Amino acid sequence: MSYTPPVKDMLFAMRHLAQLDRVAALPGFEDFGPDTAEAVLEESARLCRGVIAPLNAVGDRQPSHWHDGEVTATPGFKEAYRLFAEGGWQGLAHPQTYGGQGAPKLISAACAEMLHAANVSLGLCPMLTDGAIEALLTAASPALRARYAPQLIAGNWTGTMNLTEPQAGSDLAAVRTRAEPQRDGSYRIFGTKVFITWGEHDMADNIVHLVLARLPDAPPGVKGISLFVAPKFLVNEDGSLGARNDVQCISIEHKLGIKASPTAVLQFGGAQGATAELVGEANRGLEYMFVMMNAARFAVGLQGIAVAERAYQQALAFARERVQGRALGSSDAAPPIVQHPDVRRKLLTMKASIEGARALAYVAAAAGDVAHHAADEAERRENQALYEFLVPVVKGHSTEMAVELASLGVQIHGGMGFIEETGAAQHYRDARILPIYEGTTAIQANDFLGRKTVRDGGAAAKAVCARVAETEHALAETQGEDFRVMRQGLHAGRMAFESAVDYVLANAKERPVQVYAGAVSYLRLAGVLLCGWQMARTMLAAHARREEDLAFCEAKMATARFYAEAVMPQALALEAALLRAGGTVERVRSEML
Repeated sequence: MSYTPPVKDMLFAMRHLAQLDRVAALPGFEDFGPDTAEAVLEESARLCRGVIAPLNAVGDRQPSHWHDGEVTATPGFKEAYRLFAEGGWQGLAHPQTYGGQGAPKLISAACAEMLHAANVSLGLCPMLTDGAIEALLTAASPALRARYAPQLIAGNWTGTMNLTEPQAGSDLAAVRTRAEPQRDGSYRIFGTKVFITWGEHDMADNIVHLVLARLPDAPPGVKGISLFVAPKFLVNEDGSLGARNDVQCISIEHKLGIKASPTAVLQFGGAQGATAELVGEANRGLEYMFVMMNAARFAVGLQGIAVAERAYQQALAFARERVQGRALGSSDAAPPIVQHPDVRRKLLTMKASIEGARALAYVAAAAGDVAHHAADEAERRENQALYEFLVPVVKGHSTEMAVELASLGVQIHGGMGFIEETGAAQHYRDARILPIYEGTTAIQANDFLGRKTVRDGGAAAKAVCARVAETEHALAETQGEDFRVMRQGLHAGRMAFESAVDYVLANAKERPVQVYAGAVSYLRLAGVLLCGWQMARTMLAAHARREEDLAFCEAKMATARFYAEAVMPQALALEAALLRAGGTVERVRSEML
């Protein structure tokens, strides 16, 4: 199944919802206005559609494979990655100081969505490298940055994130990997790391591992974790590659999906110890690693949107071609199944959910750009708070949505969706990891409830609700049934979320088990509302631009209304689950399960 990047829809969301003009007016982004954004997206679309997307099914059938400590990527991946790197795509959003292009996160987010929709397994390699670059630029010494950042940004080397150990999953306080100081100022790393995405492969000249480990005198728990850089090949003073480091890939996992992405078990220090350098200050490793993790969490949210988009495109194409049954109210036999009401409902559910989630992710990306580049400090703070509030929603809601929508895609195919040859099943299998890695949905929900709502007394949540209310007012001032229906749905969703915020603030400290039992419902409620908010803004923007492109804008408005009628009502059910189910969860003891 081919993939066509939805460039027109992406640009609409970027221009009219994420305010691309505002981003392009920020210091440092003056060269990234609408014309440049369109040119970049079109070029990215050509690479993703023509080179990377055709390898998606190949990777599922012929995964990366391990032999004697070495991993060989899926046929065609190495060549595709070389074209990706030579095109400068790895450095799109990174500083020009180190060889990047310095583009806004808003533009790079759209390109990342395309890459993951084209081939989520291949896209994971640049995604982890982006995180490694961010961490090094944030915390590393100038010497370390100069040694590693240019090569990573050029795509000559790739990066990994090494947190998890066999006994330490989400609980990083249990990390046992140790770092022993050496007389020359370097360190020797000893330990085993698991679930290391693209931890070993043959696509690049070197792999730069960022590793969490403990120093001998480290305090216990997460306060005693430091961050180290330990490359696959040591780097000489002149920047050339030296000897192979004592880092070995002892196996890769056999997985439900994303089969072409090698998930490695890495042994650091099987012999003399892996040579490493300290990143930043000792015992601040978790703080630095969270730079990578937050970048990865937003990127995984984009993966959810991307896989859902790929599943939607395949389901739509199948529904237009597959003939079956009779059309309601007609004697015509065997129409395309897209004419059947329930199939159309499923497709609209996919389309509306994806467009809402995409717009929310782009709005978050733009907030991140403003937070880092605005001249006004108050504006930076406001947008940083918005970005941090939205990231767990983008990650948690979009990835759960991807599983649901990929399942709908299989359902639209009927029995053919259960057969591997159609490719619909691959999207379902690939999507299933997204709510798990880089922090499960429950972890995102706990963060959203505790750190993003309770900690500030609901200030960020209430600020977002105020923005939603402004959109309701704009809908009320616009004549037409579509706007009345949308305003009614958006208002009901906002009321449900505000009720949930009040409940969380009133009960989180006194009844934590009850409240946190509903954390995922709270996060999904926020996702349904905030994506609906973007669909309401979409309706208003499309209405204002009908004369520019009538068919496109009418489709946008109809899709937004469907969201209000068919998706937004979920907010009321999620509110009810949050408010009512926690007490029963607390009541039921483990032996009753």
